[in-house]
Amino acid sequence: MGKRYWIGMIAATALVAGSVATSGAREKIRDRVRDRMAERMGADEGPKVPGSEAISYGSNALQSLDVWRAKDAKGPAPLVVFVHGGGWQHGSKDNATGRFKPVHYPGEGYAFASINYRLVPGATVEQQAADVAAAVRALVDRADGLGIDPRRIVLMGHSAGAHLVALVGTDERYLRGAGLSFASIAGVIPIDGAAYDVPAQMKDGPAIMQATYRQAFGADPARQRTLSPTLQAAAPNAPQFLLLHVHRPDGVRQAEALGEALTAGGSKVERASFPGEGLQGHAEINRRLGDPAYAPTATVDAWLKRVFSAR
Repeated sequence: MGKRYWIGMIAATALVAGSVATSGAREKIRDRVRDRMAERMGADEGPKVPGSEAISYGSNALQSLDVWRAKDAKGPAPLVVFVHGGGWQHGSKDNATGRFKPVHYPGEGYAFASINYRLVPGATVEQQAADVAAAVRALVDRADGLGIDPRRIVLMGHSAGAHLVALVGTDERYLRGAGLSFASIAGVIPIDGAAYDVPAQMKDGPAIMQATYRQAFGADPARQRTLSPTLQAAAPNAPQFLLLHVHRPDGVRQAEALGEALTAGGSKVERASFPGEGLQGHAEINRRLGDPAYAPTATVDAWLKRVFSAR
């Protein structure tokens, strides 16, 4: 037998042995890749936009938010509250808000807040939704000092944050727990979420995200349904929704179903689709929102103007 043959045999044997020996290692690598994907969804590296005021809305260190006041406001200003993504397990207001929003929305005459919330597995998704409501309550309680109009508040969230704001906008228990109601929210902007119907996403969503979904939503079908905005969208709901998404098949599917359920529940719904595919498109719509040269910015600006002027 030639030298090349034996080299090939040794390599093949090592590959097979390595395959068996490292199957557990491959699972760990896949888990790390999945977690890294979730962590990086929409993250925007760079310095935090200056000029914010920090507020704690609970005893946990993650129950905190930053708020930027409206520029040149004549009287109390409307408020946009942003909820970051990260697979319910990662992300923060410091790395997943995007650099344009805290500049653009105050420049449009709105106050802008970006919140942190407790993360899975240290907290449940139910507690995360309660954190969103508690953060809004903290801002309402400080409305006079911050120059905020508490009658004009819009919730905005990306990815897992899109799911959370949609859940708060369809299941009033979270707002009621903070002493608020759907009447406290002018509208909701979920950005490229894909877990509005949790059981459907756990059945048909990307394989690499299934462990993330299982950790967030568990195996109980009743709990999964309760945490699904689409399945909670029977009336009442928040009055207006703007559903933004790129061309990810599961995101499109989920946004269409949520829009239909919200419309049937009596909410006014607009849906806007923009170019972008996969993780790159998913991240870009969050990272660039607020950039005047990016098409979704104009769509959101026009919608906010209509919603806030109606109150």
